[in-house]
Amino acid sequence: MFQIHPLPSEQFAHLATLTDSELAARNIQVHISDGGFPCRVSLEDAPAGARVFLLNFEHQPGNSPYRSRHAIFVQEGAEERHLPAGRLPASITSRLLSVRAFNSRDEIVEADVIEGVQAGDLITRYLEEPEVSYIHLHFARRGCFAARVTRT
Repeated sequence: MFQIHPLPSEQFAHLATLTDSELAARNIQVHISDGGFPCRVSLEDAPAGARVFLLNFEHQPGNSPYRSRHAIFVQEGAEERHLPAGRLPASITSRLLSVRAFNSRDEIVEADVIEGVQAGDLITRYLEEPEVSYIHLHFARRGCFAARVTRT
């Protein structure tokens, strides 16, 4: 069984208090959602009209050649959504995904690109491998980090 993890809301709550010039100085863009901006905190697509922040985020801080950062969206005022074990949100299952399995040294040991509706089976299969410590999901088309997945 697996567990998907949202990013912590407190890590991004301060963004709503920043002025436009402060956001720009941090290379953070503000967009108005058209209903298709996947929030990494709520694990849902931000509803149309919602304010979202586009920012660079270090999703793979491990000390390996795979250390990485990329763009993510976070909806203003987003609250963490914790799903039951073994469940993936529609924001994940509705998109083409890059599924990357990492070992304890933060190195990729398995990877594939699949339709999100098939992700649960692939995640389960990867986590059955003893060498796999955790999984990162990325939205394959733009390469953005989507979520971290661990064993329950």
